[in-house]
Amino acid sequence: MENATLYQQLADDLSSAINRGTLPPGSRLPSVRKTAHSRQLSLNTVVAAYRVLEDRGLVEARPQSGYYVKARLASPARGALREAGPAQGTDGAVLDLIGAALQAQQTPGYIDMALACPRGGDFYPAGKLARLMGQVLRKSPGLVSNYALPPGSERLRTQIARRGLELGMALQADNIILTHGAMEALQLALRAVCRHGDTVGIESPTYFNLLPLFASLGLKAVEIPTDPQHGLSLDALEMLLSEQRLQAVVAMPNVHNPLGCSMSTDNKKRLAALVNRYQVPLIEDALYAELQFGDALQPAVKAYDQDGWVIVCASYTKTLAPDFRVGWLEGGRFGADIKKLKFASSIAEPLVLCETLGAFLESGGYDHHLRSLKRRYTLHIDKVRALIAAHFPPGTRATHPSGGFLIWVELPDGYDTVKLFDLAIHERISISPGPLYSPSGRYRNALRLSCCQPLDERFINALRTVGELAARCKANSGT
Repeated sequence: MENATLYQQLADDLSSAINRGTLPPGSRLPSVRKTAHSRQLSLNTVVAAYRVLEDRGLVEARPQSGYYVKARLASPARGALREAGPAQGTDGAVLDLIGAALQAQQTPGYIDMALACPRGGDFYPAGKLARLMGQVLRKSPGLVSNYALPPGSERLRTQIARRGLELGMALQADNIILTHGAMEALQLALRAVCRHGDTVGIESPTYFNLLPLFASLGLKAVEIPTDPQHGLSLDALEMLLSEQRLQAVVAMPNVHNPLGCSMSTDNKKRLAALVNRYQVPLIEDALYAELQFGDALQPAVKAYDQDGWVIVCASYTKTLAPDFRVGWLEGGRFGADIKKLKFASSIAEPLVLCETLGAFLESGGYDHHLRSLKRRYTLHIDKVRALIAAHFPPGTRATHPSGGFLIWVELPDGYDTVKLFDLAIHERISISPGPLYSPSGRYRNALRLSCCQPLDERFINALRTVGELAARCKANSGT
């Protein structure tokens, strides 16, 4: 076990150096013997680490020469400020594409690269949760025969507040509202701060389920440029706020969906200062914040909120228990209104599920689980990026996420990923085309790939097939 930890640590350190550019493409890694001497490791440990880097697609072994850093994919460019009207016009097309992806996921034999839904025992501690649920029910069998009432499980709310410290947030258990997943948290937050016809600033590209949600609430969207490496453009946001054009902002400052980027600490401080100065609520979606790849989690924007203008939302669907659908939010100055809306819409979350999650968080096993999960996703991201570089059209760009399991891919201009989606479906492969992530239908040449399934031979062959199909998808090809 100790050797495994040592070679994984060395592989992670070298991966970081490659991704930062400290070890640029084409450069030679130090020899196995030299690295062993400088790190005071065994030769076998260094060889194992270099093989992990090969598996991740970051280096290649050249006979009689050593290990060299492979060419990297370029990052996508930032888009421009663009305003969209009410989301109704895009809603039908978005829902049709989402429906096709969902149907493919449920159909035996399909390879799903579209949905951000980790599947299988490698990604969730199902056995431990089952045992804990049994213990909870044995101790409190009356939980299943009584209605859950607000504010819900104190045990879980206390653990959420405790874990908030990891993201720099000083939360109080009494102020945490348990929800039916992160989507209900987002909906409740928007209902609390917006009225029909209001305009909300969103990142571009953005999480696709926001678009039908906006349509259902009668909200308009302004797409704000979002850099694939640095996140939301704060200069563009400040211009919109100064012109009083926004009634709210929705953003994912940590591990953005679909880009995977995280804002710097300085930019998070500036974002918090902006919404407090202009008194416009920020709804911070922290769904993937605990899946940051660094050893220490970078803080949430909520950590710098002075006067309660930041509402933070998250859930445990991506890390612990997808079917429990347990999420939460802390509403800042809007907390009392959100509690009323929660009671009117769904009252409370099931105590059995919430107590089970609370017990798991209490047990101390969550941090170990997250470390294992992040190591797996780091490996998956690197492997899939290597496959994209090898099999997609020349000039393809892809993000290098700061966490999570999503990669944003941009094909060269003139390629059409909606066509690619249709071709892939015929091959029993589901992908997620770029126009899903924009209310104005942008990103026709982009797609999002999910790396949250076993990267077995079927998945690898399917990704090669997508790359080959992409060559047939130029917008002017007539294909």
